[in-house]
This record gives sequence, structure tokens and C-alpha cells, in this order.
Amino acid sequence: MPARVAETPATGPKLPTGLRERKKVQTRIAIRAAAYRLFAEQGYDATPVDQIAAAADVSPSTVFRYFPTKEDIVLTDEYDDEMATLLRARPLDEQPLAAVRNMMHEALGRVLDDQAGRAELIQREKLIRDVPAIRARSHESMSATGRLLADVIAERTGRPTDDLGVRVFIAAVFGVLHETTMYWVEHGREEEDLLPLLDEALGMVGNGLDF
Repeated sequence: MPARVAETPATGPKLPTGLRERKKVQTRIAIRAAAYRLFAEQGYDATPVDQIAAAADVSPSTVFRYFPTKEDIVLTDEYDDEMATLLRARPLDEQPLAAVRNMMHEALGRVLDDQAGRAELIQREKLIRDVPAIRARSHESMSATGRLLADVIAERTGRPTDDLGVRVFIAAVFGVLHETTMYWVEHGREEEDLLPLLDEALGMVGNGLDF
């Protein structure tokens, strides 16, 4: 995934200080907001990129400059760097699973507490579930995010990034995140808090998948 800029409901996007970089972030957010709005109104397959571009007041070439594929508009978000920063900031005496759990509470809590962020998360998960092209592309996107967090886990544990334990750990964490979020959406629990479900699922991992 491309570089991310953290976004919180309280402050909005934490924009870079340079004017050019701020404009890039604002353009990316505007394109994604327009796309999600059109997807909700007329469906993903019925929404061409030129309509998204027009709704965001940019050219189609600009859309593709920020998002190489239409699927990337759905899958690219502003949170990867924030998650890595929050994980890196956790106390070093925390076990990796506890550190990830606490990081998710902080990062996802901000999304879930924001009405627009919560709605976008739900819409995104439904698109991943319902659109094969997005579902296929999501594996590549998740792998890129996983590599970013694997770097942090490797730093915290003193292991190489490609260590088998690090790779299995990251795979397990992202499996939990994906399946729990999908379960939350599919069972119509959007008004409930996702975080207790994540705690339960991560607890299963910590207990050796016994339940």
C-alpha cells in the first residue's frame, strides 16, 4: 500500500506540513469519499472510474495516479502507519499479542467512535465479501500491511522480519482481524462494539485456539 496518513474522528486527517503533501492527502480522501458514496448509491460494478473522478472533481488519470486499480480505492485507507506507530510505542515488556490487542483498541476505537469511519468500515467489509475482484486484491493489500507490522514485531522481539514465528504471528493476527470484522458485519452487529469480539478471538489465539 502507499504511505498512509493517520486520521482520527477528533482532529480529521493529520496532514503533512508541506502544502504539496497536504493536497495529495486531501485529494486521496476526496476520491475515496466520492467512490464510497457512489458505490452505496448504485453499486460497485455499476460505478466506473470516470464517474468517481467527476464526483471528486479530478480527472480519471488523477484517480489512477492515487489508486492503481479501482479495487484499491476500497482497500487503501489512512491507518497503516498509525497502527505501526502505535504498536511501536507499546511498552517493551508487553507480550506481542497484548501489544497488538492494545494497539487495535486504540486505532480501531477511533474509527468505531466516528460515525463516518464506522460506516466506511462496514461498507468496505461488505464490498470485500460481495465483490470477487476486491476480495482477491485484499489479500495483496493485507500482505503489505502485514509486512509493515512484521517489521515492528521483529524489532520488539529481536527476531528477523522473515522469521517463521513472526510470519505466523502476523498471519494469525490478520486472520483474526479479518474474520472477526466479517462476522461482526454479517451478523448485523454494526451497532455493537467490535472490540469485545476481537478480544475474544485474540484470546483464542493466546490460548492455543482452544475453545
